[in-house]
Formats: sequence, C-alpha cells, structure tokens
Amino acid sequence: MKPSGSSEPFDGGSPGPPRPDGGTQGRLGPALLVAQTSFLGDVVLTTPLVSALRARLAPRRLSVLVRPEAAPLLQGHPDVDDVLIDDKRGRDRGLRGLLRTARRVGRERFELAVSPHRSLRTALVLAAARIPRRIGFRESRGAFLYHVRVPRDRRRHDVERNLALLDAFGPGPADAPRLHLAVDREAAARAATLLPAGPAPLVGLAPGSAWATKRWTPAGFAAVAAALEADGARCVLLGSAADRPLVEAIRAASGGRAVGLAGRTDVATLVAVIDRLALLIANDSAPMHVACARGVPVVAVFCATTPALGYGPWGSAHTVLGADLACRPCARHGGRRCPRGTEDCMHLVEPAAVLAAARAALAARGRP
Repeated sequence: MKPSGSSEPFDGGSPGPPRPDGGTQGRLGPALLVAQTSFLGDVVLTTPLVSALRARLAPRRLSVLVRPEAAPLLQGHPDVDDVLIDDKRGRDRGLRGLLRTARRVGRERFELAVSPHRSLRTALVLAAARIPRRIGFRESRGAFLYHVRVPRDRRRHDVERNLALLDAFGPGPADAPRLHLAVDREAAARAATLLPAGPAPLVGLAPGSAWATKRWTPAGFAAVAAALEADGARCVLLGSAADRPLVEAIRAASGGRAVGLAGRTDVATLVAVIDRLALLIANDSAPMHVACARGVPVVAVFCATTPALGYGPWGSAHTVLGADLACRPCARHGGRRCPRGTEDCMHLVEPAAVLAAARAALAARGRP
C-alpha cells in the first residue's frame, strides 16, 4: 500500500467498537506494533497509548519496539504481548543495523504499526519491514512513509499528543488510560535489600540527566538531602553508573547519611525502588516519569527545559519548580552547556524552595 498522506480516520481493517459481550464485531483486530525507540521517559509516556490501542482495536497481538534498556519497563504490562528490540545505539546502529532490525520486524508479519516516535529511522524500519498499514505524526521526519499522518499539537502534554494517534481510527472514548509500569517481584526483593530500614519516610533524589543543562546543582541536592535527613527522613540517591561520581559528591556534601544507589540498580530495580518512596525529588528525567507511573509524588526541578514542552510530571500530586527566565527553554532537551554561559536556570532555583515543596508533599501524605 502506498502512503497517501491522509489525516482522515483509517478504517481499513480496524475492528470497530467493542460489543457488549466483549467481542469486536465478530473478529479480532490486527497484529499491531507500537514503535517507541526514544528515551526511557518517552517509553513510560507511551504506556497510555498502548493501553488505549488495546482497548480500541482489540489486536490479536500487540508488540512494542524499544531500545534494549527500555525493555524492562514493559515487563508485566497487561496490554503488551511481547517486546522487540532495536539496539540502534549498539549492534543495530547504522544502515546495516537498520536493515537488520527491519528484517526482524518483518518476520513478525505485523499488519499495523503506530509510531509515536518521530525519527526518520523508525519510519524507515517500519517501511522496510513492509508493514502494510503505518500511522505516525505529520511532523515526523519520516512522515512521507506513513499512510496516515496525525497532527501533533506541541501545546499539549506528550501523553495527550501520543493519544492523538488514536484519531486515525475515528472517534473513541474520552477517558485517557493512566501511565502503567509494573513492579517485577524479583526486582522488588532486590530493592528491599538496598533501601535503609526504618519507619521514617523514604525520599529519593535523582540528580542525573542525559543533558547537562537539565541537572540542578549538586549543592542544591546536597542541601535538601541534609535538611530532610535532619527532619528524620531516610534519603536515597538514585542514578546510573555514569552518575556515580555526582551521587557520591552529593552524598559527601550532605553529611554522608544518604544511601547512594547510583550504578546499583538496573531499570527494573529502579522502578521497584521508586515504588517504595514517599517522595521523589528529580530533574526533568526518566525517574520523574517512573514515579508518576507508580503514583509517587514528585518535586521536579526544571532547569533548561519547561513543562510547556510537554514532558512535565503527569498527574496532579506533583510540584514543578524553575527559574523565571526569558531564555527558557533553550532547546527541546536542554543542551550540553548553557548557551549564555551563566547556568542561571540551574543556580537560581533555591534549595529552600525545593525543601519547602518536599516538606509540603510529605505532609500531604500524612508524613512528618
């Protein structure tokens, strides 16, 4: 089928609305692939779309294509049948890797692909896999390879933007599914052994980010950790192995009482750790979205980016802090360095403001 460029509802084979008896007008829906090979946080924000597609189309099979590090996020998801891998930063990088991924995907014989990811590579993989019906955003770099192209409203949250892809199938229910991450039983056991024991509330601090200008200052995190420990909280510092020097510096500056978990948790264990928290204090990063998915209140510090870009914490029980600067946001992901050379967006967020928000969030949960 040749891409038409249409943004009209796509009715070629969709099963229609569910019947009262739970059927879908006499047949199952298509074998469906959802492609999201962006960052971990983007995968979390795609989970409502996955659930909505399951409810709307009743596919006989629903698979998700992700990068290898994101696969654990979908483990145990009730609407995902299996996970396919595109290791585009590793063994599948480059043109040969793209074609290798496309061959793997093609062997699965999907009939429909929905792509919230806007990269040209993703569009090329889906087209080279010869998936006969492909739906993506009109603003995608590979939009010309999609059969239906849905407008992406930059003013809305990314969860809502992703759900707009459902418009390709006509009107549907207004209620949006929630973010969904399951906690693996073995990961939960590992998390329990890593966390400090005691009755006081557990507060997580996640000071890392892939983008330097999205990281609040180490001094700020250290001051907040020290104050919360003095309040009686148990603080844990989260991060990847690459964040270990940062986490250890914050831990030392805060008085050494917080537990440093950087590099000691895989993705599944990180989800389980966050699930046990009373509060997470984080930058604009994947742990923030994980906490939202697990119903953990968040105090989010936005430095170079702003929630207006569509990636703020999803839900109502969260607080966002940031400096009021005309230069924000300086880029969609922030940047490697401050273009003005001041780093004001990081330094002008006062520890006292973050601490006050953290204390209020803990009080709202009935904690001291």
